[in-house]
Formats: sequence, C-alpha cells, structure tokens
Amino acid sequence: MEKYFVIGNPINHSLSPKLHNYWLKEKNINAVYEKIKLEENEIENFFSKIKNQDINGCNVTIPFKKTVIPFLDKLSLEAEQTQSVNTISFQNNNLIGHNTDIIGFEKAMTELNYKVQDKKIFILGAGGVVPSIIFALNKMEALKITVSNRTYKKAEDLKSQFDKINIVKWGETPDFDIIINATSLGLNNESIKLNTSIIGQGKLFYDVIYNPNKTNFLKLGEKLGNQIENGKSMFIYQAFEAFRLWHGVEPNVDEKILELLDHD
Repeated sequence: MEKYFVIGNPINHSLSPKLHNYWLKEKNINAVYEKIKLEENEIENFFSKIKNQDINGCNVTIPFKKTVIPFLDKLSLEAEQTQSVNTISFQNNNLIGHNTDIIGFEKAMTELNYKVQDKKIFILGAGGVVPSIIFALNKMEALKITVSNRTYKKAEDLKSQFDKINIVKWGETPDFDIIINATSLGLNNESIKLNTSIIGQGKLFYDVIYNPNKTNFLKLGEKLGNQIENGKSMFIYQAFEAFRLWHGVEPNVDEKILELLDHD
C-alpha cells in the first residue's frame, strides 16, 4: 500500500486526509493519506523515507513551503519562480517540489466568477502561500498588489521576487477591492486589526483558511456588508492537482466533496 502525508506545524486543522482518502477510495487506489506534525529538524529524515519509498509523496503546509526547498533535488517551473512548494513527488530517483497553489487559487477565483483584472489587492501575510497568490494575481492582471506583514522585513523580502508590489506597515489599511488573509491568525480565530471606517462595501474578503469555515476576518467582512469567501475551493483544486500528479488520474470535484468538507 502506498503512503502519502501532509506535513506542517500546526497540522490538526488540515482536511487533506479526508479529501485525499475519499478520492483514493473512489478511484480504487491502494493507498492511504495521513497528516503529520513535524519540527523543522525532522524534515530531512522524513524526506529520506520518501527517497527510500517508504513514503510515496507529500503535501506541505504552514510553515514549511519554503523551508523544504534545500532538501529537494528539483523544482517545477512554478515552484522555482515562487520559491514555494506545497507538493512533493519522487521521480527518477529525484525529490521534486511542485506548486499547485497557483492553479488552486486561479480556479477558485474562476469558480467565484470574480474578475481580478484591474482590481486593487491587499494581502495580509508574506509567507507560505503568498508568493503563489501574487504569481496568480499577476497572471490574472491585477492592477495593484499591496502586502502587509507583522514582520516588515519579511514583506520587503517579497520585493526581490515581485518588484512591483507595494508594502505597508502592519495595521495600515490601504484602498482595495479584494483583501486576502494569508496569515495563520484565523486558525485560532484571532482578530486582525483593520481600519474598518475606510473599508466600505462592495469588496471581497478572501481567507485562504478553510477550517474554521468562517474566521473572525470573514465575519468582519460580512458585518461590513462585503462578499466573503474562504479557502475551501483553493484547497480542493490544489489537492486535485497534487492527486493528478501522484496518481495519473483526475478525481471528481462535485457537491459530494463540498458536503464532505462541510460536515467535518
């Protein structure tokens, strides 16, 4: 039986095992998918198990999407350009890092029927999935992208990859059409400081977090009269791409999948 994992820290929130195991059963694939909490000093040993094929592949979540790169042999074009990895496969004796977050975000926006072109985007956070989101937003021709992070230098570091982005200090609230929470604050339902008096209505509040279903950030957006969306569709579509990469077949994405995740 093949074994797949999602690694991260924290990891309890992850619904990846629920989704992948459903698809594995549906496609009659003899494999299992589990989640495991790792410390940074445990990553190298974990990857040696993939090289030995005791483990067949893994997904990567907070806070290791950049951390894992030195342990890999090759990166896909998207992973190279974003310096962010969320899926790892083993091919021709090489550990290969992939980025399926980009297409996951693109498909989520398409499913929302939301036109990103010429919109002003404000992103909270600078790590993990943020390079993938910026990459996707640039592809979708966003007008302006502004980033704010609790550690200012981490936001500035993104400028070396994406020189056209703007940086503001944590707590500042620029004008935007879409605000994206890409911090881990919502995992514990912590609040994010925003100047609500200047936000107004007709905006999109998007949280990459999908569990809990409605974070304080989304509740705030809703209270202010704005459209809200969590990261469930992005999560499903990045998983879809990882599943296809590992198993060579496309899983089904339908109402059953949404119900499966809603009833966690």
